[in-house]
Amino acid sequence: MNYKIDNLQYCKWNREVFKINREAELDAVHVTVVYHEDYDEFLKRIEEWKNHFKENSDLIFHGKNYKDIEKANKENKTAIFFGFQNCSPIEDNIDLVEKIHEHGCRFMQLTYNNQSLLATGCYEKNDSGVTNFGREVIKEMNRVGIVIDMSHSAEKSTFDAIDISEKPIAITHANPLFWHSAKRNKSSELLKVLSESGGMLGLSLYPHHLKEGTNCSLESFCEMTARLSEIMNLEKIGIGSDLCLNQPDIVVEWMRNGTWTKTKNFGEGNKNKPGFPKQPSWFKDARGFTNLKEGLLKTGFNENEVNGILGNNWFNFYKELDK
Repeated sequence: MNYKIDNLQYCKWNREVFKINREAELDAVHVTVVYHEDYDEFLKRIEEWKNHFKENSDLIFHGKNYKDIEKANKENKTAIFFGFQNCSPIEDNIDLVEKIHEHGCRFMQLTYNNQSLLATGCYEKNDSGVTNFGREVIKEMNRVGIVIDMSHSAEKSTFDAIDISEKPIAITHANPLFWHSAKRNKSSELLKVLSESGGMLGLSLYPHHLKEGTNCSLESFCEMTARLSEIMNLEKIGIGSDLCLNQPDIVVEWMRNGTWTKTKNFGEGNKNKPGFPKQPSWFKDARGFTNLKEGLLKTGFNENEVNGILGNNWFNFYKELDK
């Protein structure tokens, strides 16, 4: 059985997007539920998702483990897995880790771009690593079954998380630094250690993470994947598109600024291009998985390897978490 999984999207959620993901035959999508929200605000996001599930039950349902991916495949639906791009909902209370798991959270980043109570974000000048609180939270995440996600974290903090965690961690949406020198992309040394520890990388299709941005070619992306497979075990590479389909620019402003600054922060953009960047022509939405398959095959990967990258590798990662 082959599965298709996009392990990171933050779209403007509505029936149109859910239909597109079904047209793309996605069996599972890891969705961002939280950026800077506290616990009470997180509960409001959960209520919004309950409405989505109720109103679109023919297309989606709430996924909680690998068996739900199997179920989605059989029922021609998409299992939705909840994740956080920041640790803000647990505030400074370790007991909330179990609470967010009970509400369906299965991935949590220890940081967004800035320093958090748990670790250091990739936009900080100094990386002090995982904090004492962060160490305890990692242990608790391991215990309850939430994956540590270090997509936006700085390098030392990520090495620390790999070392501290008793279970494999994930970088759900990023690309290798050797291909494009974005702050969010990861060094070859880090990716090698991630792979050796059993961790997963989801390759990002967000233009700021791509060589040549919006103008990145499919050929370049696929050649990067081939080179990456010389550093990482191919079975530890998947897709985490970071697709923000139909989101208005005010949302990316919220992502970058939250409530922590009164000075406008442009993140990976700039003053002249402050909004969401345009997607490459070959990956405008999840239906671009078809182009990815064709490009990867053309680059020299075989059918089994391509199916792994497009979903089976993530499925196996989910399955291992339940052991």
